[in-house]
Amino acid sequence: LSILLSLLVPAHTARSPDSGAIITPSGLSYRKSGPRTAHAIFLRQELMAPAGPDPFLSSSTPSSRNQINSIEIAELSLSLIPDTGLRLSLAVDLGITPTPSTTEVTRLSILAELHVEMNPEGNLELVSSACKPAEEEMQGTEEMGRSTPRFSLLWHLGNGGKEETEAQALLGGKICLEVSKFLYLPNEQLSSLTAPLPFTPSSQVQYLPLAAPMFSEQGVIISLQTTFKVAGMEIPLPVSPVPFSVPEPASSSHYHFTLAFSEHFYTSLFFALEMAGAFNMTILGTAAVPRTNPLPRQMGSLFQDDLPVTLQVVFRSTPRVVLEEDKATLKLFLTVHVGAGSPAFQSFLSVNVDVSAGLLFSVAGTRMTISTAAIEDIELSLAASDVGPVPAALLEELLLPTIREEVSAQMNAVLSEGVFLPHASGFTYIDVNVMIHRDYVLVSCNLQLQVRTG
Repeated sequence: LSILLSLLVPAHTARSPDSGAIITPSGLSYRKSGPRTAHAIFLRQELMAPAGPDPFLSSSTPSSRNQINSIEIAELSLSLIPDTGLRLSLAVDLGITPTPSTTEVTRLSILAELHVEMNPEGNLELVSSACKPAEEEMQGTEEMGRSTPRFSLLWHLGNGGKEETEAQALLGGKICLEVSKFLYLPNEQLSSLTAPLPFTPSSQVQYLPLAAPMFSEQGVIISLQTTFKVAGMEIPLPVSPVPFSVPEPASSSHYHFTLAFSEHFYTSLFFALEMAGAFNMTILGTAAVPRTNPLPRQMGSLFQDDLPVTLQVVFRSTPRVVLEEDKATLKLFLTVHVGAGSPAFQSFLSVNVDVSAGLLFSVAGTRMTISTAAIEDIELSLAASDVGPVPAALLEELLLPTIREEVSAQMNAVLSEGVFLPHASGFTYIDVNVMIHRDYVLVSCNLQLQVRTG
């Protein structure tokens, strides 16, 4: 029965990673003032809202005392706990007024344990699994210039004993509730990792996490699988011959973020472009080939007038990318149909062409740009002919210069738009370093948060 059931499972459900990402400890500690200000606003709205009796105040305490009149976030950081998750450290300075003449600033420290889950929609989601507040008095100021005792925050908010315990529970619960609100924006950004991204006018690329990430000393490791859609239909990609695992960077890496793309990822990308017809090209001749050439003399029986030769280039097999140390090579398997006539194209010769060209990778913003370098090798062989046998030397004389120039130029025109890399909304990549290794490409970069205005 289990064998029969396994046959009913669609083939595309057997998923394996072809790319991945690592958020390094440096990336976890990266932060800007904008989000911290937003978090402080959350706390002020909750703890300073004058809505009815303050639940933190004792019933025997005058309402003019023990007010929280200022809230500032002094520290906000994430640290890595290998094999477990993340720890959020939050230090909040609370301005307390225990008496009309005195304002004391008390630092409240929050430690929250976080882990990452996959929600039913297939997105990664930060979840707070534990939260523990602790308090520490920082300083006191007096308007009347006289000394008063320094009390703990919880003493100000209660009168000791049961009331103090209740005040502690209320304050801790309320602050930890705000910690869960702090996760709204990161989770919104995490969900944007899986958003479909255009890579041709009719095609989309999408990076899907395969499981909850792993936590190691090197960082948070996320395994991804890439899917491509053309005209709304998902393309069944070639099966990867070798399972891919994200290589961990050196523990001394100063980069915030590392992306890894397997050799299979690039082959799948070119396969999707081929399926979308992005590389199909027609190369129009600009002048008739002189009839002193043997091939045009053979064409004379087919065409009465001197016509410019036109080439139609199609793929006869899937392009392949080969990655070696410091080198990437694109292998193309083409069929070039040679003909004449416009608009009705009439082919009289078909030539199989195998091309090897170097690939160059660069990153700008959140896109990887791929371009073909000089063509390294071309092999031609006659596939079909309506004009009799054609010597190989003649084929090379007629076709090689055009293929070298036009095929490379038109492919670069398609690739020049680049392909979106997996990224969270609001972030872009800077200080990018692209390294080509055997079987994979490693992209190390720093993060730059585009601070929202308004």
